[in-house]
Amino acid sequence: MPKFYARRRLSILATLTGLLASVALFNSPSASAALPTPVSAATARGYLASLTVATEVRTGYSRDLFPTWITISGTCNTREYVLKRDGSNVVVNSACTATSGSWYSPYDGATWTAASDLDIDHLVPLAEAWDSGARNWTTAQRQAFANDVTRPQLLAVTDNVNQSKSDQDPAEWMPSLTSYRCTYVRAWVQVKYYYGLSVDSAEKSALTSYLSAC
Repeated sequence: MPKFYARRRLSILATLTGLLASVALFNSPSASAALPTPVSAATARGYLASLTVATEVRTGYSRDLFPTWITISGTCNTREYVLKRDGSNVVVNSACTATSGSWYSPYDGATWTAASDLDIDHLVPLAEAWDSGARNWTTAQRQAFANDVTRPQLLAVTDNVNQSKSDQDPAEWMPSLTSYRCTYVRAWVQVKYYYGLSVDSAEKSALTSYLSAC
């Protein structure tokens, strides 16, 4: 075989090998999506400095004022969408219900193989949002907040860990997995900044402390 054709054949084989590797990476569990990457620590510190510091007001709160879950894509509602996004090898049925898969909970480092073991956490809890400004929003605005898959606001985590967090802010609760705390506070500040929510003094102090270590 002439050298020109041999080199061309090797070039084609190399291209195909690269394409196959890309496909394998796209389909591998490690390539599955998760929480949208929050802003950098430096940006979060800048955002935090600009947030209004105010006393929280709980009067009138009801979870029903934040409609969940809504249809995000096809037959998938918000919960189902996040379960697919955050899991590895997730299989769903025609109704978009996850029938199998694997999920790693970054709050506590646990791995689960049943979707029923997971809650979709509102990183900034709905009650916390209400206390810090969402009480003045329209229902449509609160629905958008409660189903926001664009900002780093929704995450699949161990159900009882989510329940223990409840509506607490970072002055009261943080993930037990310390390696995730920097991501958590960066995301918290980004969400509060995007939605124009306030912080209370204890919350701001805790966020400042955690961000200084990022």
